[in-house]
Amino acid sequence: MLEVLVPPARWPRWRANFAASHGDPDLRVADGALHGAAPDGSWFAARLPFSQEYDGPPDADALGERVAAPAVWGVLLVRKGGFAVARVEAGAVVASKVGQRHVQGRTKAGGQSQQRFARRRANQARVAYEAAAEHAHTVLAGAREIVTGGDRTAVAEVLADPRLRSLAVVGPWLDVPDPRRAVLDRAVRDAGALVVAVENAAPH
Repeated sequence: MLEVLVPPARWPRWRANFAASHGDPDLRVADGALHGAAPDGSWFAARLPFSQEYDGPPDADALGERVAAPAVWGVLLVRKGGFAVARVEAGAVVASKVGQRHVQGRTKAGGQSQQRFARRRANQARVAYEAAAEHAHTVLAGAREIVTGGDRTAVAEVLADPRLRSLAVVGPWLDVPDPRRAVLDRAVRDAGALVVAVENAAPH
């Protein structure tokens, strides 16, 4: 099974390509998603962004028309190499911050030097996460829902800050490299995409 992010504008083309490859699918709505089962055994399950439930008719156009972002929301991306955070209002980024922090890589040294290195690396990571939480608290002011990505452990460390506990994490999870400005811009676009799980049947 593969999971892809399909922007609403590309959803009609994606459906057309699926039907051309596998035949017209039978559609049904279940578990908050639109499911399509093709004659050759291939299938897809399309979900709305921001963890919203779809409860409309079994119609692909209707699903696309339901895509709607919260009035105010945010993106938080964290990896050991840095962080990126943005607040979005009415479809536009109104505040953002991208930061890099040096966290040393792993070492092959052994014994006490390895232990010192591990402590230094842990301290560097902690300082980086504290900086990310500080900027997230400022940038995300007024947002209740955020889309996250990067490294799951790193994101969890940042969100453990008491000032960020009121934020609700919604889908999709974004698998991104070290956050940079271009990565953040792409993440804001991907956050509003349909989340489509698809399984292509093996050819006979």
